[in-house]
Parts: sequence; structure tokens; C-alpha cells
Amino acid sequence: MKYESFVFETSFGVAAQLGASDVPEIAFAGRSNVGKSSLLNRLLGRKNLARVSSVPGKTATINFFKGDGVRFVDLPGYGYAKTSRDEKKRWASLMEHYFTSGRPIRLVVQLTDMRHPITADDRTMLDFLEQSGIPYLVVMTKADKLNKTETQNRLEKINEELAPYHPISVLCFSALKGTGVPELKLAIENAL
Repeated sequence: MKYESFVFETSFGVAAQLGASDVPEIAFAGRSNVGKSSLLNRLLGRKNLARVSSVPGKTATINFFKGDGVRFVDLPGYGYAKTSRDEKKRWASLMEHYFTSGRPIRLVVQLTDMRHPITADDRTMLDFLEQSGIPYLVVMTKADKLNKTETQNRLEKINEELAPYHPISVLCFSALKGTGVPELKLAIENAL
């Protein structure tokens, strides 16, 4: 797959705007500030294709990137405490519509922050993915922030945390160092 060929296609902020999809989709989900945009930029070999913000909760739309016969979908980050109740309802409606509208979703890349245990919001998303039967993998971002011992300890703990779930794999990822990029690309290509 030619990852460098991807371009920003469009954004939607409300469920009514979402049209049908004509190509397979790979969705990227995770809490606010987990590094979805940084991961996408690294994966696609670009610096600023997906907008990166230091302020959590900035991605409030579903962003679509298209290339090489597939679409990558950057879902809004969840779990940001300062988001208003109305905004959370809009986000929930948008996400529900995205996942239940019959789109050809081949894989969800579920991001978690490697430095921390998975959150209640992560568990809610994992429960949803399990119940819906959508294939997914867990990508632990910010792997460069931990030393070797901390990484090993975190890998042991994540296996305990994910015991009730069945991701197709668990990967460590660093947008800064490129850790996990080949493994993520292989998982995406296998899903397609």
C-alpha cells in the first residue's frame, strides 16, 4: 500500500452529514490526547496531514483520509472531562451513527496511552467493539516515554487489563521514533 498517497478528504461533525462509503475503512479510536493524529501522520509519512493539538478534545469531527483504495478514519477523541454535556451527546450520536450505518469497516485501531492503565472510557469502547464483532487491535502509544523495564512491566499489565477482550494484537507505538510502524502497516494490510 502506498501510504504516502493519502490525502485529507473531508470532515463531518454531525451524523446526518455521513454518506455511504465506497471503499474499505480503517478507523482510529482513542481518548483525547492519546496521539491519534501523531500516529496517522507517522503512518502516512507526513508531518501535518492530520492536525495535532496540544489541547485535548480538539478533534470534534470525524476526519477522512483517502488513498490507494482505502479510507483512514480519524474518530473524535473521547473522555475529555471539560467537554460540555451537549458536545458529548453530539459526539456519541456521531460515533454511534458511524459504527451502525453499514460502513465497510475492516479494522479499528484502538489507541491507549502506554504510560497509564486503560481507562473506563477505553473499556466502554472495547466492550462496544467486542459486542459489535468489529475486528480491532490495541496500539499503546507514547512508547518512547518509558524505559525498557517500564515497558516490560506495562506489557505484562496490559495483558491483565485486556484479559476479557480479544484484540487481534497489541502493539507498542512511538510516533517520535517510529516504533511499531511496520507492525501496524502489516496489521492494516492483513485486515484489508
